[in-house]
Amino acid sequence: MLRRVLPAVAGLLLLLLGTASPASAHAALRATDPADGTILQRAPRALTLTYTESVGLLTDSFRIYDPDNHRLRTGQADHAPGRADTIRVPLPARMAKGTYVVAWRVVSADSHPVSGALTFSVGERSVTTATAPGTAENGTTTSLYNIARYLAYLAVALLLGAATFVAYCRPPRRDLLRPLFVAGTATLLGSTLALLVLRGPYEEGTAPAFTSLSRTLTTRPGELLLGRLALLLLAVAGALWLRRRPVPRPAALTAGATLAVALALTWSAAEHASAGIQVPLAIASTTLHLLATAAWLGGLAALLLTLRAPAVPPRVVTRFSRLALTSVIVLVVTGVYQSWRGLGTWQALTDSTYGRVLLAKLAAVVVLLAAAALSRRWTARLSAAPVKVPQPAGGPPEPPVAPSDDPALPVRRLRRTVLAEAAVGVLVLVLTTLLTSTLPGRAAEEAATAETGIPAASVTTVPFTVGKAGRGKVQITFDPGRVGSNSVQAVVYGANGALAAVPELRVTMTLPAQRLGPLDTGVADRGGYWATNSFNLPIPGTWTMKVTIRISDLDQVTVTRTLRVAR
Repeated sequence: MLRRVLPAVAGLLLLLLGTASPASAHAALRATDPADGTILQRAPRALTLTYTESVGLLTDSFRIYDPDNHRLRTGQADHAPGRADTIRVPLPARMAKGTYVVAWRVVSADSHPVSGALTFSVGERSVTTATAPGTAENGTTTSLYNIARYLAYLAVALLLGAATFVAYCRPPRRDLLRPLFVAGTATLLGSTLALLVLRGPYEEGTAPAFTSLSRTLTTRPGELLLGRLALLLLAVAGALWLRRRPVPRPAALTAGATLAVALALTWSAAEHASAGIQVPLAIASTTLHLLATAAWLGGLAALLLTLRAPAVPPRVVTRFSRLALTSVIVLVVTGVYQSWRGLGTWQALTDSTYGRVLLAKLAAVVVLLAAAALSRRWTARLSAAPVKVPQPAGGPPEPPVAPSDDPALPVRRLRRTVLAEAAVGVLVLVLTTLLTSTLPGRAAEEAATAETGIPAASVTTVPFTVGKAGRGKVQITFDPGRVGSNSVQAVVYGANGALAAVPELRVTMTLPAQRLGPLDTGVADRGGYWATNSFNLPIPGTWTMKVTIRISDLDQVTVTRTLRVAR
């Protein structure tokens, strides 16, 4: 039953994760000059954006719209001198009074696109019609790209794991594994070509097309994908050569290990490990983690096919048990390091998306280890099973075999536990791939802290609906969003995205866990937005923010949101 269900579960997970909302990018905006939402007395000469890591520019990375929603003619965006994490955009000398909208999109050091928007005003705020253009992602492109990434991870695990199984466990029926090698090679080849074609549209947030392929081939992600293709073709050519002209086993193993490490590097050099702290050590750890994952999960698939043979030597299963144990040790050591590097703090384990996905993966790994323990138990039973010696003709009849002494029983039970391992292994592999698409907790913490070390403001967007026509949203900013004195700013946007004026707005805070509140922030109308320079948040915790918006004498609505306040 698991054999029939496993492909369906894998396909469902690929579909759900491939069509999920785009994950947070890995570089985050740390600071801007002018700052988001500020009012300047005179027009700035340039727009400067600083990120938490180095970023790359696209052909149309920055679009700035004036108060009349016309695109502003700017100079060529480029990196600040000696700063790969800072971008400067020259602005025109003359800029009309009012509010400007900046839409930006760049590529982070670990190859994931980053996008966002901000506003600043010259002279005064205006009820502007300028809006950030469309969505930052193309749903079709993002879904196809994510599915190709998951398939590539699955394919390399099957290929490297099956190759390791053949080299170390030495199964007598290698022909049973041929479908695994063919499927893995074809899937990895197809998914890599798809990633090459989709890479440009994925970065730019456009529909799938071949127009940006030439630019993709000049970028680091494109070069790594080309290297992956070359290594795969080299491995296929080497396998065909070995079938015709065998070479000494040590030479074949050395060449195979070199190809496996090089192939794994095309992933580790393009993901989380390529940015942040301790990059060389992180790349080495990620490479070992991927190889150990492949040896265990890909080896499980190879063992499943091997157990279909009428008779499997116990040494094959015993060797795989040792291989799996070694892989688990490597996974634990490298996983602990990568978790520390990605999280940064214990609090991020529960407060960040990366931490919650990591907890889900750890839970799946615990279940996987439990299934592996059962597999080792039946492996030991299989190794200890007595060899059945045939009796001569006319000899005494064989005694009846008890069910517990049946040599076939450990094999049947082992097949079931290995199938269970494989089913949970698919989930672990998908969660591992999902982690590579999620903003690490350490990066999120860096994004929440400006270069001066002062925590960044906490911004909450609250949609509201009053009657049939009164729709909009309120953007509420607590600065710094921590315990103590905070400035509070509330900006109301209408249904068309433009700034809107309302006759009354009230924001109160309540801390239910301490039975504290409601505390009125006392925001006042400042001519186009509501603000107060001093509001005290006395205790950390999860506060309930209640926002009341009145748009006429008779129409008002109250909306509730939660706000986490740290020390």
